[in-house]
Amino acid sequence: MARAVSLIRSASLSDVAEYAYAATAPAEARLIFLAGSCPLNADGTTAAIGDYAGQAARCVENLRTALADAGASLQDVISTRVLVASTRQQDLVASWEVVRDAFGDHDVPSTLMGVTVLGYADQLVEVEAVAAVLD
Repeated sequence: MARAVSLIRSASLSDVAEYAYAATAPAEARLIFLAGSCPLNADGTTAAIGDYAGQAARCVENLRTALADAGASLQDVISTRVLVASTRQQDLVASWEVVRDAFGDHDVPSTLMGVTVLGYADQLVEVEAVAAVLD
């Protein structure tokens, strides 16, 4: 199946980043703008309280579900933003590693940010995404 997303890796920039620096989609692609994926269980409770990696994993699971409901998969994501409620770099890295590993070789452009607080009780991680598909 043809994919809409083309990842762009710049030879002019550092190769330390674990993601592509840019991505494109053709004009005929259908864009899917996803709400921030939160670490919520089906009953609305917060998953993995106190566990950055556990919450990132739940966010990815919920992201997969939202993408599937929109007719897409992680391979159709064109960019992500990972929000982590912490000032400690190791908490951001723990969350990022889960998200990065879930995407595998489809290393979409991503922003990793520490924030002061997120919307749900005990929430530590949220993952935003945009996807593009060819219908």
